[in-house]
Parts: sequence; structure tokens; C-alpha cells
Amino acid sequence: MAAVFHTSPDRDIATNYLISALKTHKQAEIARHLGIDARTVRRWVTEQSVPSHYAFGLQRLLPLELPFENNGSFTFIDLFAGIGGIRMAFEGIGGHCVFTSEWDSYAQKSYAENYPGGHQINGDITQVEAADIPDHDVLLAGFPCQPFSIAGVSKKNALGRAHGFADETQGTLFFDVARIIQKKQPRAFLLENVKNLISHDKGRTFDVIRRTLTEELGYHIQYRVIDGAHFTPQHRERILIVGFREPVNFDFDALPLPAKGRRTLKEILHKTDGSEPNLPWDGDRFFNHGKQKVDPKYTLTDNLWTYLQGYAEKHRAKGNGFGFGLVTPDSVTRTLSARYYKDGSEILLFQGKKSNPRRLTPRECARLMGFPDSFKIPVSDTRAYKQFGNSVVVDVMAHVAKLMQPMLEAETLEPELPLRYATA
Repeated sequence: MAAVFHTSPDRDIATNYLISALKTHKQAEIARHLGIDARTVRRWVTEQSVPSHYAFGLQRLLPLELPFENNGSFTFIDLFAGIGGIRMAFEGIGGHCVFTSEWDSYAQKSYAENYPGGHQINGDITQVEAADIPDHDVLLAGFPCQPFSIAGVSKKNALGRAHGFADETQGTLFFDVARIIQKKQPRAFLLENVKNLISHDKGRTFDVIRRTLTEELGYHIQYRVIDGAHFTPQHRERILIVGFREPVNFDFDALPLPAKGRRTLKEILHKTDGSEPNLPWDGDRFFNHGKQKVDPKYTLTDNLWTYLQGYAEKHRAKGNGFGFGLVTPDSVTRTLSARYYKDGSEILLFQGKKSNPRRLTPRECARLMGFPDSFKIPVSDTRAYKQFGNSVVVDVMAHVAKLMQPMLEAETLEPELPLRYATA
């Protein structure tokens, strides 16, 4: 088995983790650990497919001294990291994370559980000096966008005040991204934000960001709004900004986008036919495997369901669009938000006329965001809903990472680099 992988020219880090895991674990054990079918592992072994999205799950099967450190084809930092959705995508193409920043302690807990070992998680990025951040090839940041206060440059000059990104973005979290880019000069970056960033303040906010990245910092950028519904059963439009320090042939139009609606909610719902994976890190927390049913606590109470129906009717009478989103297994959902824990109103699963609808469970939310079942949820339901509602669609990030990969490797890979992965 190992010899087959050792001669494969396009082997990645996850494949090497698999090679090492197979020295001490059977294929069936690996499948159970990852929450997947054993046939999938057999396809990896016979090189019919590669386990690129399961790197961190495979890594957790190994002793702490075995993970392949510092052997990525490029290095990256993970800012405003949340629970690591963007990191997962870039590790999937062979990147190595050298720095992480996330201020929320509960998100830190989920991140640390799923990315054990290595460097510590830094807190508030505003308190970190750019000089203290390791050199890196790629900067990743799903930065929050706070309102910009923009005044005319001529007025600033008259008042003797600085202008450019050091003034126009001061006090916003984008400023911290800009100051790190300015200091560290990464080869490339990927920034993610809500779609409305483009139209905020009549476009002036985005104009400051664009000018900062191009005119002030000298990067070549492209941006595109992508709906997660191309890859998961959820409408989730986000703007992605890709920048390279040098001119490259990156083209967002080359990104393959499958048709929306191809994937529906039934793919991510708990299976009640006996095929639901019994994940040891979940147990029966979300799904009762003995009864083959979702825990009743996710079904809305009579009082809450009555309130939501009344609230929706009140707004319908006024001609407003506010209300709950009732879905079926054949649906593509609304955007999962960080407030989902409150009442679940944006995504309520229909359970028949004789039963109230239910929220998605946190595990189903993880799947809706593209996280594999090997992703562990060590926090409360409330915190988990917030974390997934604030996260990225991993599949979107993985496709963008794959599109960036040739430019990253052309700059950083040496011809002999794949030999470093050999484990024999």
C-alpha cells in the first residue's frame, strides 16, 4: 500500500497521514474515526481518490510527534479564524498554518480541539504587533467589517492629518489586516466578508478597501461574490477578495460553479434509516441511535411555534417579508446566521402537519457549512450555532484555494519538494 502512495506525484499531506495511520489502525477503524463509509477509505488506499478534506481527522489518529510539521508547499496565517473553515481549505491543498488569531474563547476551544498541537492561538489581533507574526506566503482573513468613517483627503491635508489606509481604515479591523500585509508582504491573500461590503455606505467602504490593497499596498486583486448554494444546500452569498503581490494568471471566472439546487437538505440531515454514522465524539447528543431519531429538544415548543406564526402573520399583513423559513428535505435553505440559537426561525424543518417543525442540530449545521463529520463540537449548542453561523462554507473556500494553488506553488515549490513527504 505505502509503495503505491510513495510513487504518486500528486500525493498531499492527508495522504501521508493516511499512510502513517494505516501502520497502526485498520481501514474500518479509520472509517469509524472519520465518520465515513469504509469503502471511502478503500478508495483512498487504491488511489481512486485522495483524502484531502480529512487531513486533520487523520492527523488525530497519530502520536503527537508524527504530524508532518513545516512541510507544506506554502505557509499561511489564519486571522479572525473562527473555527478554522478557511484553514481547512488551505491545509487541503498542502498549506502549513504558522499563526492563528481568534478573540472569542469559545471559538478558540473548537479550533484547538480540531487543530491540536502546533502553535498557540493568539487572541485579539489588534494587540499583536505585525513584527511578531511569523513570515508567511498567504494571509487568510474572514475579517468583520465595521463602519468606515471617510472624509475627504483634501480636508485631512488642510488639518495636517494623515490619509491613506493608516487614516481611512483606522479603528476598523480591516486596518489590522492592512498593517500586517504592509509589514509582512505575503505572496498572496484571501479576504472574506459579507456581500453587503460592496454596497456599504454607497460603495465608499469597499472603495477604501480596494484602494488600500491596490494603491497603498501594491497588490493585484480580484473579487467575486459567490453563493454557497453552488456547493451546499444553503444560500450564503459572500464576497471573496484574492490578491497577489506579483502579477499572476489568477482568474475568478475559471472557478467551476456547479448549478445551485444540485445539493438539497436531505444530504445533511440525520438519517433515520439506520445509516446515520455513530460518531464517538457526538454519541447521542444530537441523534438517538437506539431510537433512530433526532433528539426531541430540537423540536419547537408549542409556545415558540405559535409566536413565530403570529409574528410572521403580523408582518405579512403589513406587506413585510419577515417571518420563518420552513424547509423540507428537498429544499435549499436561507443563510444560517449566528442568531440561529434564539429560535431557529430562518431554517425550520417541516416534520408533518401533526408535529411542530424543528431546528437543525449543530451537527447538521456543521454539514450545512461543509464541515466533515470528523469535525468535533466541544461547545454548547448555543455556542455551536453561533460558531457555524459565523463561519464560512468550507467547500467554497476549498475551490478558491484550489484555483489559487498553481500560483502559490509556482512561487514556492522546489522540484524535489514531494520527496519530503516520503514516510518509508
